[in-house]
Amino acid sequence: MRVPEWIRHHFPKPETLEEMNTLLRGLKLHTVCEEAKCPNIGECFGEGTATFLILGDICTRSCKFCAVKKGKPKPIDSDEPKRVAQAVKQLGLSHTVITSVTRDDLPDGGASQFANVVKEIHNISRQSTVEVLLPLLDLKGLEEVVNTHPEVINHNIETAERLYPEVRPNFRYSESLEFLGQVKKLDNSIITKSGFMLGLGETESEVIKMMEDLRDQEVDVLTIGQYLRPSGRHLPVVNYIHPDKFLEYRKMGYSLGFKYVVAGPYVRSSYKAKEALAKCST
Repeated sequence: MRVPEWIRHHFPKPETLEEMNTLLRGLKLHTVCEEAKCPNIGECFGEGTATFLILGDICTRSCKFCAVKKGKPKPIDSDEPKRVAQAVKQLGLSHTVITSVTRDDLPDGGASQFANVVKEIHNISRQSTVEVLLPLLDLKGLEEVVNTHPEVINHNIETAERLYPEVRPNFRYSESLEFLGQVKKLDNSIITKSGFMLGLGETESEVIKMMEDLRDQEVDVLTIGQYLRPSGRHLPVVNYIHPDKFLEYRKMGYSLGFKYVVAGPYVRSSYKAKEALAKCST
């Protein structure tokens, strides 16, 4: 399929990448920006921001849209939370996003590591708000993370329910919705966030249903982006969504009651994360 003119690659300045990579490699840290081949890496690295990827860079699941490596993960690094907090301090971040690979090999799914990272960031920099982009956790694990009081909890539904068997074969749509709703039941003050991709064959009615389902779970922030195929081994793009359609969905999201909606071809779940928190906090 021919790539339309509005889909253009943005290459970061070499010096920007080098500076950020030097810091991250020195602290033995990963970012989802690099591992997932995010198209916004130049913009975000240029602003001195990044989404930290904890619990290693190898995922135990095999979603067919994701560029993160799959296989057998390494043991948990107990010093990782302190190194993430150190990076936050060195970068002077006022809002930090933390995510991870899925770790089915861990009894708690990695919840304790998320909790420790949030604690360390708050201890080293009370000025930095924290957003966690979580994999599915059981209720006990979610409670452990909620009790550390991150300002935002994000969990993406990724695509329409009909497409789950092909796109997310190891997940269930209903589980992700219930997970998001559980956050509000545990602590209604936490801002919740979710997002999905377009271009995998979903219909407009399915897009609307995803938005309605998320609002039924009181999700505050919505992100909508274009699926871009990471490699020939991943699912092909079914169609490219015109920017005008993204604007239409953005307006629809606001009409449904979301507090903040960001939608566009290059939008990813942590894009404009700081701005979203600011809008929800006013």
